[in-house]
Amino acid sequence: MKSNHKSVNNIYQDKNLYITIGVTLVSVLGVMTLNPILPTIGKSFNLSPQQIGLIMTSFLVPIAIGTPIFGVLADRIGRKKILVPSLLLFALGGTLSAFAQDFRSLLEWRFLQGIGAASLETLSLTMIGDLYSGKMLTTAMALSASMIGISATVYPLIGGGLAQLNWRYTFVLSLLAIPLAVLVSTKLKLPKKQSNASHFHLNTYLKDTWSSINNRQVIGLMFAVLSLFILEFGACFICVPLLAANSLGASGAVIGVLLAIMELSLAFFASQLGLFTRKLSETTLIKVCFVTSALALLMIPVIHNVWLLLLPMILFGAALGIGLPSMQTMFARLAPENNRAAFMALNVTLQSVGRAVGPALAGIGFGVLGIKGVFYASAGFAFITFVLLSFFSGKVTQTSSYKALLPGEGHLLH
Repeated sequence: MKSNHKSVNNIYQDKNLYITIGVTLVSVLGVMTLNPILPTIGKSFNLSPQQIGLIMTSFLVPIAIGTPIFGVLADRIGRKKILVPSLLLFALGGTLSAFAQDFRSLLEWRFLQGIGAASLETLSLTMIGDLYSGKMLTTAMALSASMIGISATVYPLIGGGLAQLNWRYTFVLSLLAIPLAVLVSTKLKLPKKQSNASHFHLNTYLKDTWSSINNRQVIGLMFAVLSLFILEFGACFICVPLLAANSLGASGAVIGVLLAIMELSLAFFASQLGLFTRKLSETTLIKVCFVTSALALLMIPVIHNVWLLLLPMILFGAALGIGLPSMQTMFARLAPENNRAAFMALNVTLQSVGRAVGPALAGIGFGVLGIKGVFYASAGFAFITFVLLSFFSGKVTQTSSYKALLPGEGHLLH
């Protein structure tokens, strides 16, 4: 294939970055647009609360199972050969869900959509790691995290708005994956070496991947990712609404505002990460993330006015905004070039585990310690993570000899 050289002076002018972030935005579409309409779907099919939960479970299970599998395949046969069919399958599953005539068929089509979604977040992070290095890698990861924060605010509004017409219209948003698949196929340029699948030996590949993971830096980073998502989905998404509603008398609308403010804070601080990294390393910023999280969690139990919860929610969003893209950046730097997709798949899998474990631990803590005790325990957990990071952290070096910056600085292919 012919190499294409194109000079791009600014990362924000690189179309590859926007296509990659588009993949990120589609990856979260299947959850964030549906959260507000689940009760409406339940009424339509006369479902119990337990059955309503299966609408999300049927989508998330194939993601949990398929993420590491697609990571290996992406390293084996190339990013686009996995990504384009995944996007089309996501669109197909979502569209068929819109036409589901009974609950069983809805679950089946959601499962199909989940298979399509399984590779999307992993490949988005992987391709950012393929394309950029140095401070540009940090900038790209920060922009991706910022867009997730914005989408977490906007998507529920869009989903809920469409549901006012008919809940089936919300699923039609999945069709956005089709033009994105066309852009990936025709416009996205990835480093040539990343698509080279020759001389692949599974045993060697798995040994190399394990060797890359089995070191102190990566283990510490894995624990940090797991901890952050446990805190976010346990203390923040479960316990803050419970405290606000049961102790402070907050309405559902007020709770929605609190969570939206947190997501907007995440987006803002992630967008400013480039400024922070001029003075502080990503390792230091991750430590700051957990100190800030602990401070926010300690404030929550002593607050007696619901609107004062805005301050710790802004702080927690700031912690996520500086911590999450810093972690993603370090993962990408530590990932070996030929094993990068599997490496990033591990990162995404840990996020999924944190999303599942966080609410479970919050529920157990609520029963043992009470709602305020959960926040104190969560703050202690954040501080323990900070201490462990001080032990595990070291100088991060990029394990790959390949250096891809912007188009024009490396060999790219269509």
